[in-house]
Amino acid sequence: MELKLLHVLTYLSLALVASYAALPPASSGQTYWNTKLPNTPIPKAIKDSLQPTGLTEDKSTSVEVGKGGVNVNTGKGHSGSGTNVNVGHKGVGVSTGKGHSGRGANVNVGHKGVGVSTGGGTHVGVGKGGVGVTTPGHHGRPPVYVGVRPGPSPFVYNYAAKDDQLHDNPNVALFFLEKDLHQGSNMNLQFVKTTNNAATFLPRQVANSIPFSSNKMPEILSQFSVKPDSEEAQILKQTVQECEEPGIKGEEKYCATSLESMVDFSTSKLGNKVQPVSTETEKETQMQKYTILGAKKMGNGKSDAVVCHKQNYAYAVFYCHKTETTESYMVSLVGADGTKAKAVAVCHKDTSAWNPKHLAFKVLKVTPGSVPVCHFLPEDHIVWVPKN
Repeated sequence: MELKLLHVLTYLSLALVASYAALPPASSGQTYWNTKLPNTPIPKAIKDSLQPTGLTEDKSTSVEVGKGGVNVNTGKGHSGSGTNVNVGHKGVGVSTGKGHSGRGANVNVGHKGVGVSTGGGTHVGVGKGGVGVTTPGHHGRPPVYVGVRPGPSPFVYNYAAKDDQLHDNPNVALFFLEKDLHQGSNMNLQFVKTTNNAATFLPRQVANSIPFSSNKMPEILSQFSVKPDSEEAQILKQTVQECEEPGIKGEEKYCATSLESMVDFSTSKLGNKVQPVSTETEKETQMQKYTILGAKKMGNGKSDAVVCHKQNYAYAVFYCHKTETTESYMVSLVGADGTKAKAVAVCHKDTSAWNPKHLAFKVLKVTPGSVPVCHFLPEDHIVWVPKN
């Protein structure tokens, strides 16, 4: 059974979607997109962040919200083959049937993290420090880290990396020097989604009605039924704080809490003739060698772009920023196992205002402003560039 990345905030996303199921779906953002950006394809990273229609359409799905929490039951037409989600004071329980007794998956989210067990004997635990996975036949082996540790985003220029972020962190491999961006260059890479993939866009009217500021944090935690001293609370606080911090010199930043607001910010900086693009791979892989087959510069010859990074939050929030010394490329790669990828690479020509202890400088062993620094975008991030 293929296991998808689970995040400690998954239950918040499920609860929000269930709670707002009766309101206009986040597809209203898609309607806004089609109006504001006609004939502009929606990149996969945004499609993945749109609300699933299964929770807002009548397809044997029932949603119950009460004092005990939220219950979502999705039937598949056969007894025992649906999905059941329970959100209560003790956490969240999710059971997924596959049409056979004992072959579903069970997810429990509590104060100590997330536990997932399947009928096949696979267990996933999400707690402090990341995600651990143990599978049958691997008894005695330590858990494998497959998630993203809570911590400062490497895409915030003024943050200082911690020493432990240099180990077992897929983001480390994303950084490289511009001189290595050419056909035939080999890089060790791992393309993964860096956030809770279940977090979807809310309609703008709903997102705007929910507090999103540090001084409203007690209200936010209360609304999501999150304990102030929990791991979930720390992640929520960190995301909001990063959004509130001032940008570096020459950077214009904005945290989009809806698809509509992302479109408005990006077009206000670049105009309506824009091309939004995200990284796409045939499949997620372990760290392996990739070879560059070619790189094409995007942006109509201009050195500016808006890059939007998906944040860890209860619903889809994107940290968007624009600098005028940024060049973007679409890079074709092939992995050692044959996996093909179309990856977005962003190169920063001027890093002189970045924190000297930024992750990129530690990984590449260079100093601020000395050379252009590039990085690939994870699959759930987007770059907006001008187009003809």
